[in-house]
Amino acid sequence: MSGQYKNQVRIIGGQWKRRSLRFPQIEGLRPTPDRVRETLFNWLGQDCTGLVCLDLFAGSGALGFEAASRNAAKVVSVETAKPVLEALRGNKAALDARNLEVVWSDGLRFLESTPERFDLVFLDPPFASDFLAKALERLPRILNEGALVYAECAAWPALDGWSLEKEGKAGQVHYGLLRRATNGAQ
Repeated sequence: MSGQYKNQVRIIGGQWKRRSLRFPQIEGLRPTPDRVRETLFNWLGQDCTGLVCLDLFAGSGALGFEAASRNAAKVVSVETAKPVLEALRGNKAALDARNLEVVWSDGLRFLESTPERFDLVFLDPPFASDFLAKALERLPRILNEGALVYAECAAWPALDGWSLEKEGKAGQVHYGLLRRATNGAQ
């Protein structure tokens, strides 16, 4: 896989720190920058031990591989673009990432059909889509109690039913950790 893909991003923490993930040039594919990933994993305490994670619009796989590198019990990376899917599978094999599963599926269909439940979800859909809002509508059914959702977007959609726990901005990218909102009546 070394010469096949020219784009790469480095894992910044955990057991695969400094290892490279290679991926193809695909329009709209923009890996989460190192600085933003560092902020996210600082928010999470750098450790994902025991968490079941979902990287819904996986792309380069940077977020999912970072969680797997930090001892997540399981990471499911969902991708629909075949060349990107093959790169994810190649990176999984190169790292011997046994706690990472690569799934070929449309992200929104996956949310509707999976029987699995998750503790941490990464949502970084194509910015020129309405996938973030649609994914947030479908997510509650697959979330464990206390689950967190990390999202990236050009602008926040309506966050009805969600509370924005932490947020930041890097260039034109907004990012944050969301949790299901509670109404205090529980």
